[in-house]
Amino acid sequence: MTTPKASHPSQPEPEPPGAAAVGPPVGWRQLLSSTESHMLIVGLLLALGIAVAVGIGLMLAPQATLDYAAVIGLNLVIGRAGGMSYGFASGLGHLDVVLCNLVVETAQVLVVYPLFVLAWRQLIDVRRMAPMLEQLRAAAESGQTRVRRYGIAGLFVFVFMPFWMTGPVVGAIIGFLIGLRPAVNLAVVLSATALAIVIYARFLEQMDAWASAVHPYAVFALIVALAVLAWLARRWWRRHGPPPGPGE
Repeated sequence: MTTPKASHPSQPEPEPPGAAAVGPPVGWRQLLSSTESHMLIVGLLLALGIAVAVGIGLMLAPQATLDYAAVIGLNLVIGRAGGMSYGFASGLGHLDVVLCNLVVETAQVLVVYPLFVLAWRQLIDVRRMAPMLEQLRAAAESGQTRVRRYGIAGLFVFVFMPFWMTGPVVGAIIGFLIGLRPAVNLAVVLSATALAIVIYARFLEQMDAWASAVHPYAVFALIVALAVLAWLARRWWRRHGPPPGPGE
């Protein structure tokens, strides 16, 4: 595994997330003194704020809140294209869709990215989350070489481009692996995410207006179908792997 540049050279090289051996307990002061711990606290507060807002909204405006909740859930499960296309199809405004998805993806980065880093440094025990963190690590390492060559610009393009497994969480982990400072890493990842969401919104809004003559949810249905096909193809690839080479 390629390891990030160590910010403290005197510290021993940590093991990957989920592989941490049992060692001396980490004190709360050491844990809370890290920048990533502060990010995690902000991310958890933001996630809690989203949950509270949805709960209050269900009491005051149930129908509209269900649409927002669907946008949030679809963004988390399928991705921003699924959440945004549903938002436009359900009648939410342009700014509502953009802000909702931006808040959700920011919360994702501020929760998952610091969890990964704290686990990498063995400051927290995340053995129950090890499979998910291992998948994120593998996805980040697969794109790390390309991003490292171009540095910050490469990371910005990686997060901005709408390819499979190139979202803000994986991008933030790549930024960590190539040694970017946390503040710089977050600034690059979140700015690329915001720009991508704005462009996505403009494109999907136009697509939704064009396809609404067929059905209001035509674009959303197409995106869901593509997401299912991609998921099935990924499962097949994992199970069967690449075809054997010549002479094998």
